Amino acid sequence: MAMTAGVPERYVADESGSRSLDEMMAEGSDAQTVSDEHHDGRPAAKRARSSYDKNGGQAGSGNGERSITPTAARADGIMDRPDFNALKRYSQDTLDYPRRRATIACEICRSRKSRCDGAKPKCRLCSELGADCVYREPGIKLDAGDKLILEQLARIEGLLHSTLTGASPVASSGPSGPGPISPATSNTASDDFHSKRLSNNGGAVNAGASLNGLGTWQANISTIPKNHTTPALHLLQWPIVKTLVTRQCDPQVLVQMEMSREPLNLSQPYQLDFSNISTYTTAFFERANVWYAVVNPHAWTQYYRNAAAQSFRTGAESCIVLLVLALGEAAYSGVSISRLPLGQTPPGMSFFAAAWNLLPSLMIQNSVLSAQCHILAAAYLMYIVRPLEAWNMLCNTSMKQQLLLSSAHTIPPHLKELNDRIYWNTLMMESDLLAELDLPHSGIAQFEESMRLPRSFPIDGSTSSPGEEPPGSDDLWYFLAEIALRRLLNRVSHLIYSVEQNGKRAAGSFTVASLEPVAAELDFQLSQWYEGLPAPVKFPRERLQARDQIQTVLRLRYFACRTIIFRPYIQAVLCDESVASEPGVQDACRKCLEACIRQLEYISAHHEGHLPYLWQGALSIMSQTLLLMAATLSPPLAALLPPAHQMDVIIAETVSEVERMAHLAPSLGLCAEIVREAEGRRQALRGRGVR
Repeated sequence: MAMTAGVPERYVADESGSRSLDEMMAEGSDAQTVSDEHHDGRPAAKRARSSYDKNGGQAGSGNGERSITPTAARADGIMDRPDFNALKRYSQDTLDYPRRRATIACEICRSRKSRCDGAKPKCRLCSELGADCVYREPGIKLDAGDKLILEQLARIEGLLHSTLTGASPVASSGPSGPGPISPATSNTASDDFHSKRLSNNGGAVNAGASLNGLGTWQANISTIPKNHTTPALHLLQWPIVKTLVTRQCDPQVLVQMEMSREPLNLSQPYQLDFSNISTYTTAFFERANVWYAVVNPHAWTQYYRNAAAQSFRTGAESCIVLLVLALGEAAYSGVSISRLPLGQTPPGMSFFAAAWNLLPSLMIQNSVLSAQCHILAAAYLMYIVRPLEAWNMLCNTSMKQQLLLSSAHTIPPHLKELNDRIYWNTLMMESDLLAELDLPHSGIAQFEESMRLPRSFPIDGSTSSPGEEPPGSDDLWYFLAEIALRRLLNRVSHLIYSVEQNGKRAAGSFTVASLEPVAAELDFQLSQWYEGLPAPVKFPRERLQARDQIQTVLRLRYFACRTIIFRPYIQAVLCDESVASEPGVQDACRKCLEACIRQLEYISAHHEGHLPYLWQGALSIMSQTLLLMAATLSPPLAALLPPAHQMDVIIAETVSEVERMAHLAPSLGLCAEIVREAEGRRQALRGRGVR
């Protein structure tokens, strides 16, 4: 198989039409015409460079109806009514449109490119759909986000009667207050793209369009919502968890604790040892750059020469080289800093301190290399568990990226690929922090729809000597897989855990049956992500040893995603155990609990991702541990768990692991306090016969 900078030129798609990784990488080019025709004979639409649609226009799993209902959990542990305005289904039934075309069509008809009779207050089509009929005022031009919402609303044609209340279709949200978009929506604002999305399943819901492994993303809800209940500390509001943890934690407590910690002391003198440069460089490209893919191995030699010419004391190249050596030394040590003796300087700190002295002059520069320095600095700060300092670096990177992307013509052609990778790193790292911390959004997400996926770095022969080998390969497998999974995690937060900005939700409760299409669809998309993984990163879902650290980390991330997809079912049963008897609830709870156990039963596996994910992993561990503790005290849920003595061992080892990380950051110290108290009170309740 031919290779281009370490990436195969073609990764064959499967029979279901799932696109290959290379196809995703190639999709970053300018808009191209999709060669496959629609099944109804219509010509193929043009694909915008940010769309991740499936070749051939096919979508769905063939499993019948699928839909999405965004839901949220109240602070008192009671789940709220789903947003019925967002839960609609697709259909291919031909509507009997009137032949007269209105002078001004309503938004629904305009988005469908259908004839509108212009009737007011509702045209015929909107009356049949039960949708709000909105006529655009002359002169108003919708932006891409509004257009996406309207394109999705244009295709809603009724509620899923089998899974909801059997009621007739309800009104859709209008442009002034649209509900969340279904994952069936494209990530592009192209008018003709959505015409491909109708399935051949004769009225079956088409919200099941697959993600095609590493990225057929068909929604603009793939960025973290501003208000959501995903964070680990939200579990402290659950009924049984409240009995296990007496400490009341404000949603801002983690941010407040990190703000009040001692600042990072980089003023002390560090001795730079350049004797192991080759070793640290190799370690970086083999064990660190795989997570970030943000340093071009083919340009490394030139970077180093320029830095050495400046004695590593000035310029972006010097800063980049020092940060690469810092991360390389950290990767070479191979040891999580949670295992270092208390007070020992983390590996790479001397190089990082030297780079830190160069950053002030780079903060006021708006170049691609300056942004690269900041993203590498953020990566090292996450390694030493400094989340707020990393967030500050990310904000600076975000501002530079937004300026650069607003004037894309100013980006040198040979740096465009690097700039794209910096963008995706910024978006993903910010999403990881926003998933747990109540922080302001930087605004980087506004460009997400127009960004192409990373491809191979260009090889420039002028930057290297003849016969000179790069220090490592340009491996994109993990990076692309993580982009796709992070966006799915963000989608889960949008559809299940998002809340309104004012904190208010629809009054009343709902049956968990209405959650089924949400969880089923998201779990389907997660399965499609897994099935589309290329062999180098495709981990075994069974209890088999992963081949390397990449597969281990992806497997942990996979089960973490599955846990939060089905977590609302656990919450529902803890609120009302009679819910466990409802159809499908027990199976959903089993999936959630199994995913939790798979993350915690071999707790040492988390060390494989200590470089990029130690802080995030610790909060995830706390979340899954609290969930399992609560499940052991609920008879319907305890029946789905392994024997009690096995659960005690898993929980005890997990508590010990969190306690080992407590000294690294105040936020992790709080996590350790919470799980320690929760386990003590759980054992006390069990001793009194409370189940």
